[in-house]
Amino acid sequence: MAKAGYSVSTSADCGLTATTAKTILFFTAPAQFGADLRGMTVSFDGITNTDKPVLVEVCTNTAATNSTPGTNNTNENSNLIQIYGRAIVAGFVAGSNCTSEPTVLVQWKLFRLTPNGGTYDFDFDSFGTPDNDVSKGFAIRCTAPTSAVNARATMRFERC
Repeated sequence: MAKAGYSVSTSADCGLTATTAKTILFFTAPAQFGADLRGMTVSFDGITNTDKPVLVEVCTNTAATNSTPGTNNTNENSNLIQIYGRAIVAGFVAGSNCTSEPTVLVQWKLFRLTPNGGTYDFDFDSFGTPDNDVSKGFAIRCTAPTSAVNARATMRFERC
């Protein structure tokens, strides 16, 4: 199958509250195929250099609950774009700034990033892309340990 690539970003700042985990961006594949996560960007707008680093978790998402765009989150379907490959109606859906956490999230990558203007941009190589089943997807969840800060994110992915 020829690859088709997509991108989705948060359409606005996602406000983090100290010590509270928040999913800032997720996407879910349709029932016809799964998804390969190809890359991601996470950034913060903090200006206080004494703030402790934010825990960033990259998770698989089963989309069991709270994963319908616009239900306990911001609908990002209009912000989901195809960036390469043959144009098809893909059926991916996406949301951001969750007020109730999606389930079931399973963390498989984590790192800490300074909230003081910190940015992380990562692309997976062609032989090591994480993938997920049909009707499932990926999520980025952040926890700021000490103070409020805003976060933005982008995920790049392919159908598989």
